[in-house]
Amino acid sequence: MAEVVLFHHALGLTPGVPAFADDLRAAGHTVPTPDLFGGRNFDSVEAGVGHAREIGFGEVVERGARAGSDLPEAVVYAGMSLGVLPAQWLAQTRPGARGAVLLHPCIPTEEFGSRPDGVPVQVHGMDADPLVVDEGDLAAARALAGQTGRAEVLLHPGDQHYSADRTPPSYDPDAAALLTRRVLDLLAGS
Repeated sequence: MAEVVLFHHALGLTPGVPAFADDLRAAGHTVPTPDLFGGRNFDSVEAGVGHAREIGFGEVVERGARAGSDLPEAVVYAGMSLGVLPAQWLAQTRPGARGAVLLHPCIPTEEFGSRPDGVPVQVHGMDADPLVVDEGDLAAARALAGQTGRAEVLLHPGDQHYSADRTPPSYDPDAAALLTRRVLDLLAGS
């Protein structure tokens, strides 16, 4: 079974993030969910991103790196939206990464100075989510797939951003079930 670290989105460590981790744990995987915001949760993406901006996006990545430092090298890094920052950075820079699961955005690989060569990557998003489609994340995901040959861009029908987190109204049970099955398929091979 795989060791996975799951980083939360801009709303914080909402109850839906560990619930998603529980779905992966039910298949036998170990899935810690570090809190990058020190217990703070937010009611909107804008407020959460504002908090991340206030503490610094670099600090968000550093908090993720510190949370991952106690884990073995052979880890699959997963992130939901803002949590993709530390997940993708660790998958691209930490030796021994077993995979990356990027839920909802993708960062251009050059932001972190290297590519996750040889690391299987899944990038998930909804095909009409304006935060993914219109803000460059889909283009970055497709570029990553073209650069590495080991990345899958998996679009789910819909227009919601936090479709896999049961907490906000954007939760989509059908999309979440499909996403979970696809993540479990990746983890089975890692």
